[in-house]
Amino acid sequence: MINIDRSPLDNNSLIPFLECKDHTVSNEIFSILKDEKSELLITSPRPEIKDLHKYYESDQYISHTDAKQSLMDKVYQLVKNYTIKQKIVLINSFNTEQKTILDIGCGTGDFLLACKNAGWSVSGIEPNIKARTYTKKKLFDSNEKIFDNIEALMDYNIHSKYDIISLWHVLEHVPNLEEYISNLKKILKPNGTIIIAVPNYKSFDAKYYEKYWAAYDVPRHLWHFSKRSIQLLFAKENMKVVKTLPMKFDAYYVSLLSEKHKNNKSNLINAAWVGFQSNLKAKKSFEYSSLIYLLKNLK
Repeated sequence: MINIDRSPLDNNSLIPFLECKDHTVSNEIFSILKDEKSELLITSPRPEIKDLHKYYESDQYISHTDAKQSLMDKVYQLVKNYTIKQKIVLINSFNTEQKTILDIGCGTGDFLLACKNAGWSVSGIEPNIKARTYTKKKLFDSNEKIFDNIEALMDYNIHSKYDIISLWHVLEHVPNLEEYISNLKKILKPNGTIIIAVPNYKSFDAKYYEKYWAAYDVPRHLWHFSKRSIQLLFAKENMKVVKTLPMKFDAYYVSLLSEKHKNNKSNLINAAWVGFQSNLKAKKSFEYSSLIYLLKNLK
């Protein structure tokens, strides 16, 4: 494990925020520390990079499977299918040059397949070998490259540039955060768009469930973001948040998972009530359970 006592953003000392349990794999307890100036939260201690994969080795880690057996599986797949349609509407709204998209953390490939069917030239990055195999089978085209990390993609074609780079709930998993953001900028076209979707720890459901909030998901989530921390991180690369969008279904899904963490059972009624309250309160504060950030290079 790696102990963290400073923020990668401002080099300020961190203060305790709360402690969370890994409910998915290890049952270990982790601290979450806060840089008050930037509002960035950091999981501590962090696993060594070589050991991170161990915390993903579980059938409960649903984004790496196409499982449809449990109630949680079925809810996840239902919501995923709906949100993919919404994502396609979003990317089709951009004025792009060649309709090239790179999806980082592409999981089992459903979003990339939908992009391909919508006329996009697709590439993907997925570290998990099982999920990567699913993606390759779905795309069924040797011209579409799926890489295991961003360095492999950059080594394969140093001139690769994309109209859109999407990271749907991925940035929170990245070990070397500032270096990774710098690499994203290098492979984005000058007028391209980066789409970042991450949980928002300032949401009502996060405050309601506190240490049981499923979107903390330690230690797989190494970072925990607010709107301010995202703005500051990308400003260091001369990029700007041009639009922020809500992910309203996340409030319900995360609340359902959080109920299980807190009470060892899925209380659908209470999860629905908390999710509803979270979205209702966010109409004024815009602190939704998860947020989508659209980022552009500053002129």
